[in-house]
Amino acid sequence: MSDKFNTIAGWALFGGIVAIGLSSVSSRVFMADKQHEVEKEGYAIVAAEEEGGGEGGPSLNTLLASADPAAGEKVFAKCTACHTINQGGANGIGPNLWATMGEEIGKGKGGFAFSSALSGHGGTWTFENMDAWLASPKAFAAGTKMSFAGLSKPEDRANLIAYLNAQGSNLPLPSADAPAAEDVAPGVETADKPAAEAAPTGPDAADAEVTTPVAGQNAATAN
Repeated sequence: MSDKFNTIAGWALFGGIVAIGLSSVSSRVFMADKQHEVEKEGYAIVAAEEEGGGEGGPSLNTLLASADPAAGEKVFAKCTACHTINQGGANGIGPNLWATMGEEIGKGKGGFAFSSALSGHGGTWTFENMDAWLASPKAFAAGTKMSFAGLSKPEDRANLIAYLNAQGSNLPLPSADAPAAEDVAPGVETADKPAAEAAPTGPDAADAEVTTPVAGQNAATAN
């Protein structure tokens, strides 16, 4: 019994000595017990910007003024799994979209069963309402049955609206918004601001200068 106890005690003592030794060695080699500067910093992770995000882009009117219905037809390919758009086309998972622009929101369409979120929304499918709907159906009408997440690029939405409008609605598209005053370069003429006249240069510049009489000279002349 005594020999067994001595053996166990010996191994325990040996293990303790080994642990102390390893701790001492690691502290010398890896400097684990000391603060030290990072030799080389890693790369900062920059969050990617959301697609199409941004409030600083062209307005909806400006985008619609230059929208391309042919490009919008290509965008509409994402919608064909649920919608038809030909005149007299049948409703599917979603309603037929012929002549939708300008119609009441969530009404008609051959008795299609709209959700109460959309049928009770009110208003008509204006360009602005359609743009908001295409950007995020769930944000436009919370509780809608529309499962599509939305189009994040304003250009894609404008092109799709132009295409939808050309399918039986044909509402007049808006004109592009005039640029803000701070965006107009000096000397550029706009409808609200004539171009500034350029200052004369060359030999005729001296003749164009306006001289201001000096008080003393006027007094001498008056005498």
